[in-house]
Amino acid sequence: MDLQAEWLETDGHGGYASGTVSGERTRRYHALLLTATTPPTGRVVLVNGIEAWLEGPHGRIPLSTQRYLPDIRHPEGDRGIVSFSATPWPRWQFASRVTQEILAGRQGEGTVLRWCRTDAAAPTRLLVRPLLSGRDYHALHRHNDVFDATARVAGGNVGWRPYRDLPGIALLSNGQYEHDPQWFYNFLYHTEAARGLDCVEDLLSPGMISFDLSHADAVMVLRTGEDLSAPANAVAAALLAAEHDRRSAVPTVWLAADAYLTARDGGLSLIAGYPWFTDWGRDTFIAMRGLMLGTGRLAEAKQILLTWAGLVNQGMLPNRFPDAGTAPEYNAVDASLWFIIAMHDLLDSAAAAGEEPASATQACLIGAAEAILDGYARGTRYGIGVDQDGLLRAGEPGQQLTWMDARFGDWVVTPRIGKPVEVEALWINALRIAGAWSPRWQEMEARARTSFAARFPDPATGGLVDVVDVDHVPGHCDRSLRPNQILAVGGLPFPLLTGTAARRVVDLVEARLLTPLGLRTLSPDHPAYAPRYQGDLRARDAAYHQGTAWPWLMGPFVEAWLRVRGDTPEARQEARTRFLAPLRAHLDTAGLGHVSELADAEAPHAPGGCPFQAWSLGEVIRIERMLTPETRALLRPRSGDA
Repeated sequence: MDLQAEWLETDGHGGYASGTVSGERTRRYHALLLTATTPPTGRVVLVNGIEAWLEGPHGRIPLSTQRYLPDIRHPEGDRGIVSFSATPWPRWQFASRVTQEILAGRQGEGTVLRWCRTDAAAPTRLLVRPLLSGRDYHALHRHNDVFDATARVAGGNVGWRPYRDLPGIALLSNGQYEHDPQWFYNFLYHTEAARGLDCVEDLLSPGMISFDLSHADAVMVLRTGEDLSAPANAVAAALLAAEHDRRSAVPTVWLAADAYLTARDGGLSLIAGYPWFTDWGRDTFIAMRGLMLGTGRLAEAKQILLTWAGLVNQGMLPNRFPDAGTAPEYNAVDASLWFIIAMHDLLDSAAAAGEEPASATQACLIGAAEAILDGYARGTRYGIGVDQDGLLRAGEPGQQLTWMDARFGDWVVTPRIGKPVEVEALWINALRIAGAWSPRWQEMEARARTSFAARFPDPATGGLVDVVDVDHVPGHCDRSLRPNQILAVGGLPFPLLTGTAARRVVDLVEARLLTPLGLRTLSPDHPAYAPRYQGDLRARDAAYHQGTAWPWLMGPFVEAWLRVRGDTPEARQEARTRFLAPLRAHLDTAGLGHVSELADAEAPHAPGGCPFQAWSLGEVIRIERMLTPETRALLRPRSGDA
C-alpha cells in the first residue's frame, strides 16, 4: 500500500476532491471541497481537509494525518490504516475497526464522507473538525483578521461564508455541531516544497462535529451554497446509491475516463489533467479519442466538438481558457488540426456503430474544419501559413506553438519554429480528411505529401528530421532525435510512411526513445538531454521536453509498431506484454486508476507532473482497443443520440 499515492473524485463541473492514501495533504490542491465558480474554471478551495479522531476507553485514536513546519507529522492517523481501496470510491479500513469513505457526485451534489463501525467493540464517539480556507486553488491561505467564522446552525447542519466574494459552505451532518473557532498554523505541503514552490498554509476550523457511531453511521456532506434544509442522511444515501449504480456499470479504466468530462458554456469539454489543468484544446482533442470514442461515448464526443466548433477564430481554436475568465489563448498550431482528426474519428466511429450524426451536426463540424483550413491556407497568427512547398510553416520568436510548449519567463525551451514534423503529419491528414467532402483540398494534400517525402527523411539515422526550415531559414534542419516523427507512422488516420521507411522510423524510436511509461522526448546522446524531471520550476521546465518520457506518446507508438508488423495476433500479444502491461501496472501507483502526465527518462522512471492526465489515460484506452479487438463489441453509445 503506497501511502503517498493519490485519489481523485470529480464533480463534472471542474471541481474535485483529492488527497493521498495516508490522508496527509501533500499539495495545495488536496482538498475535500474544491469548486469551479465558472465551470470548469474559477476554481476555489473552500474545505481543505479535516481533523478526525475517535474517543474510546484508551484515549484518542487519530484518523487524520497532518504535517507542520519544520517537518513534524501530527497526528499520524495513517499508522492505523489497515487497508485502502480506490474503487468504487476511496475507502479506508482502520485498525480501530472503523471505515472511512469519501466520494463526490458527478452533478455537483457535493462531497460525502461516511464513517462506519465494522465491529461492535469499536469506539463509538467520533469527532471531526473541518479545516477551511477560501482561496484560489493555485494560492495558499494565511492567518488574517478578515476571515468570517460566523456559523449558521440548523440541527446537525451548519453553514459558513468565510469571504464575501466566495461561495458559502454548507456542511450537512447527522451529528452535533459545537462552535469553537481555532486557527491551525503552518501546514507543510512537502510535494510543493520538492517543486520549489511556496508550501506553508494556515487554516481555520470554525467548530467541531461529534457523532455517536453506536446509533448510526456518521455522515457529512460538503457542498457550496446557503441551503441547510436538506437532511444529511437522505442526501448521502441518494448520492451513494446513484454513484454505486453508475460506477458498477463499466470497467474501472472506463470509469476513470468520466473524471475528465466537464461542463462548459452549456456544452461539454475535457479537463486536461488534475489537479492544476483546466480544459485545453490540444489535450481535449487528443484525449477524447480514447476517453470518449474508445469507451463508446459518442454523444458526449459530439457535444465536446460542438462546444469547441464555435470558437474558431482566424482559423485557430484556443489552446486554453485562463482561469481569470479573460479571453481564450489562441497559441497552438496543432490544436486546430487535432480538432479535425477528432472530428474524423467521431464520424468514423458513428458510422461503424450505425449512429450517423444529424446533418446539422455534421454541417457544423465540417464548417469549423473548413474555417480552420481556410485560415491556415490564407495565413494567420504567429506566422502560421502554407509555404510554397505546400507544407505548413509556423512560429515566431517568443512563442511556443507545438505540444512541446515549455516556457519559463521569456525563455521558450523548445521553440521549434519552422516546419515541425508532427505538424506536417497533422496538416496532411487534415487535408486528406477534408478532401473527402471538398476536392479543393486534394491538390494541396498531394503537394504537401510530395514535399514531406522529399524533405523529412534523414539518411543519417533512417528516421525523420524533427523540424525543417528552422527559424524559417530554407534548408536549415533540426535533426534532434525526438518522438514527434512517430506520428508520421502511427496515431493518425493516414500514415505518411509505409514499408521499409516506416519500419526504420519505428525501430529507431523503439531503440532510442522507448521507456516502460512512454517515449523520451529527446535522445539520451543529445547535449540537452535531461534524465530526470525534478527540481524547481525552471529546472522542471528545462527537462519537460528534453528527455522526459510522456505516456500519451505510447498510443501513436504502439499503433505504428503494429502497422509495420502487419497487426498480427502474435504482434498484438507481444505488444500487450511489452507495452501495455507496464502502463496497466502504473494504474496502481501515483494517481490511482489513472496515468501520469510524464515520467523520468531513466530507470526507475518515476512518474511526475499531473498524476491524473487525460490524454495519457485516453491513449492507454486506445491501446487496449488496438490490442483487444474483441472489446469493440462492448462499445455502444451510452447516452443520447450521437
